[in-house]
Amino acid sequence: MNTARASEVAKTALPRFLPFAAWASFVLNVLIIATGGAVRLTGSGLGCSEWPLCTPGSLVPTAELTYHSLIEFGNRTISGPLLLAALAVVLLTFKLRSTRKDLFVLSWIVLGLVLLQAFVGGFIVWEDLAAVLVGFHYTVSLIIVCITAAYLVRMYEAPGKRVRAVPVGYAILTHVTTLAMAVLILMGVLTTASGPHSGDANVVRDGFDATLLSHLHAWPGYVTFALVAVLVGWAASKQLRPFAWNCALLALLVIQIAVGVIQSRMGLPPVLVGIHMVLASVTAAAMTVTVLRLKRPSIEAPES
Repeated sequence: MNTARASEVAKTALPRFLPFAAWASFVLNVLIIATGGAVRLTGSGLGCSEWPLCTPGSLVPTAELTYHSLIEFGNRTISGPLLLAALAVVLLTFKLRSTRKDLFVLSWIVLGLVLLQAFVGGFIVWEDLAAVLVGFHYTVSLIIVCITAAYLVRMYEAPGKRVRAVPVGYAILTHVTTLAMAVLILMGVLTTASGPHSGDANVVRDGFDATLLSHLHAWPGYVTFALVAVLVGWAASKQLRPFAWNCALLALLVIQIAVGVIQSRMGLPPVLVGIHMVLASVTAAAMTVTVLRLKRPSIEAPES
């Protein structure tokens, strides 16, 4: 049985609702980054002054509160379906724990990080939007998006041992690119944390120079773009497995760079900053898929 046929057999062995739950988990984690960005960019970070309640004695916003409370509460509301989706993936994957240990481990990691995020969100409110906690909160959400993307990739492939499907040099360059992207994202988080969008009108950011950080943030972006461009050319010339995702990654980086330059020249309008934040998570997910495409399943699935 060839690899494609083995993958098809693997798909048919999945519990009925597992693909839906896994995709829901991925989409909801991207969505909560978008709504979290809306909270910060509209100054609604303390729209609900308490956690887990919104206000003292009330789980939901009260009539006298402003639209900031609705935005903050809307972001919190998504946490419920997101947690349910993560839990559903764990329960559905439990049936496959003996044959798909990779999926089982990934599902538990996602659930654990989602629970961690809930507690971090509470601390952020209690600490009046401390910049370090807000940056950590976003970074963990981005990591969850990457892990849910990895789950989707592995879910549709045959189980068992995986072997390298690309030249050693190409694999090394891909990992170097991943490191460059990690630096790019870290600098982006620091830049945003030091910028004007603090999440609440009364929160004052200090420490790093936001203008200097914006320049330091740009250079890893250009380096990452150049590295991905090399990967695309290399994969195209050798018809390597990651080629399609290399192209998707390059396209996302072009959009990201364009949005970054435009938002900088326009004085950081909230809408563009929000788009930049969401695209960063999707780009990181595409990088994750690219790395996973460096290998292919080596053990053929049994005949059905």
